[in-house]
Amino acid sequence: MAQTTETRNSVSAAGSEDVTARTADSTLVDLSIIIVNYNVKEFLQQALLSLRKALEPFSHEIFVVDNASDDGSAVMIRREFPEVILISNDENLGFAVANNMALRRARGRYLVLLNPDTITRENTFVTLIDFLEKHPRTGMVGCKVLNPDGTLQLACRRSYPTPWVAVTRLTGLSYLFPKSRLFGQYNLTYLPENETSRVDAISGSFMMMRRETFEQVGLLDEDFFLYGEDLDWCLRTVEAGWDIHYVPDTQIVHFKGESSKRSRLDSLLVFYKSMALFVKKHLRKRYFFVTYYFLILAIWLRAALSFAQTAFERLTVPLVDVLIMQGTLALALKIKFGSIDVWLDYLPVNVIYTTVWLLSLYFAGSHGRWKFSFFRATVAALAGFIINSAWTFFFKQYAFSRAVVLLAGGMNIFLLGGWRLLFKLLYLVGLAPFRATIGHMLLERPTLVVGDFAGGEKVVPKLKTRIGDGYEIVGLVSLNESDVGKSYHGLEVITSTDRLKEAIKRRNIKEVVFSTQRIPYDRILALIASCRDSRVNFKLIPSNIDVIIGKASIDDISDVPLVDIDYKLARPVNRVLKRALDIAVSAPILLLGAPVYALLSLVQRDQRIETVVFGADSVLRISTPARGGWFAKLPWLWYVLRGDLSLVGAVHDQTRQPDLPGEIALKPGLTGLVQVNHHRALTQEEQDKFVLFYLMNYSPLLDLEILFKALFRV
Repeated sequence: MAQTTETRNSVSAAGSEDVTARTADSTLVDLSIIIVNYNVKEFLQQALLSLRKALEPFSHEIFVVDNASDDGSAVMIRREFPEVILISNDENLGFAVANNMALRRARGRYLVLLNPDTITRENTFVTLIDFLEKHPRTGMVGCKVLNPDGTLQLACRRSYPTPWVAVTRLTGLSYLFPKSRLFGQYNLTYLPENETSRVDAISGSFMMMRRETFEQVGLLDEDFFLYGEDLDWCLRTVEAGWDIHYVPDTQIVHFKGESSKRSRLDSLLVFYKSMALFVKKHLRKRYFFVTYYFLILAIWLRAALSFAQTAFERLTVPLVDVLIMQGTLALALKIKFGSIDVWLDYLPVNVIYTTVWLLSLYFAGSHGRWKFSFFRATVAALAGFIINSAWTFFFKQYAFSRAVVLLAGGMNIFLLGGWRLLFKLLYLVGLAPFRATIGHMLLERPTLVVGDFAGGEKVVPKLKTRIGDGYEIVGLVSLNESDVGKSYHGLEVITSTDRLKEAIKRRNIKEVVFSTQRIPYDRILALIASCRDSRVNFKLIPSNIDVIIGKASIDDISDVPLVDIDYKLARPVNRVLKRALDIAVSAPILLLGAPVYALLSLVQRDQRIETVVFGADSVLRISTPARGGWFAKLPWLWYVLRGDLSLVGAVHDQTRQPDLPGEIALKPGLTGLVQVNHHRALTQEEQDKFVLFYLMNYSPLLDLEILFKALFRV
């Protein structure tokens, strides 16, 4: 059996099914807030912080039922929120069971079920209690629920899944005609978003019920593990004679699906099982035998489509890789034999070769978290090439010719990473709807940081040095109009919060990060709602600034001490590769550009510029023509070829570098991490962090990415 413990007052979580018994010897409070948590510590922390302000006008109690989280949620609550009544379970008992554990103990005149991945506005409870007091027949109420991008979360007002509603949902008519009263019943999309309405059901992310209604309707149905119990509760409320209202006069933000996103397929299965259970419980007796089974069939058909869609999304990248492999094989066969007729003869071998490359990509993470990483895909393709080449050598009778393996493998090394890079470049110029993957440096997202910078915000210096996290801070947005034009930590305050929407559009912003240290949650929610049409992703930095939380990710920005530091550039093989890349790039450019440079030097004999370059242990004086663009810089490549400079290295006009061992002290570079991030106005300490990052994460492909980035910034 599941073990349950409760902190604060050491009260057992067990209770009678008689929901009226709990108030006999206890004093009522205005509000009881109940939150069921499962592995969303950072979101839960923000939810509880937002509740502190929203609950100030009321006597209240907050229950958090933790369903065996392993992310430190319980420890965080005990440490930071001692006022919270924490009920800890040793296993995940599901949403309904966990809520009921707190509902049995709740003393509120109004009971609120709240998801942990929500942020509540300061006026939410004031507004909704006022509404309930003015409408005595309303037993349950929900507010407007916003997505992190400010759009309406459609599930916050719904209809029951009647046969007609199921047909419109299954056939897509509800998507095609959302404003039609006939077809838009599933999420009531035909109703004005900002109009108070009586509805069939509201979202389980926020449900507020008066005590009298609860004592009549009873606890949640524990046959539902996750999903469906909120819809069931709403239907039972209406059947008991109460109204349910959607009140858009106040809002919350819901980072939907955070607790269940770790296993999307499992979550889908639970969802559709819950829908089938709901239909069986409530609709079986209402409709004819055939209609009931039609509903069941419709639900599982919809489930099949959802599973197929999820599988397709997961398989898209591997399928593209397979198509490329088959294309390179066909081209290699055509080059070698003049025809691809032999392709079928090699089918068993083809399967083995393709499997090797796919496994290499899989274990490199190119079909998972880093599916669009150019570096990982290229390394995986190279590893697959080596394995398949060995196969050719040892098992000649079961292999392609070496020429075919060499040709197809070489093209795979180039194309398997190349198509990912191309996709990112298309995004860079606005031709592909793609957000860069975490850790990739080529496509940083234009970001605005909103805060009270005159008050000492600490987040900007941390974000500036988060290398590879994808945040390109283009400016600051201040709470104070008087700050506009000022600079903090080398970044300019470009506007105030009153003009945030205009700044997002003008600068093509992709991310807006709010520091919650000094911005009221009420103000954050108002800004998100006002910018809802901007298609930008909003994120929050909690007061302890250890993480950034958003719709699809939690980014750690804490300074974590490193015990073992591995300077990859100190490895002899990497130093050789870096030198080889310098020669491979500089030599052909020098050879091809020499005639143009000679002509420039002849024309501008008396118009030259001398640049002093500070190296690790020497000083260079490089003389170049005053004009001529890239051709005037060819002497720099000569020094790269000689070994005095590098294509990617340290800033050449500074004398101080981080205190590093001599074998990894960086040569001055034509470009580098510091150079391509010069727009961030980095301090010397911040520059040192970029250099250390480069030394610890060096690879030839990292150099190529930096060179690409330097070219696109020019």
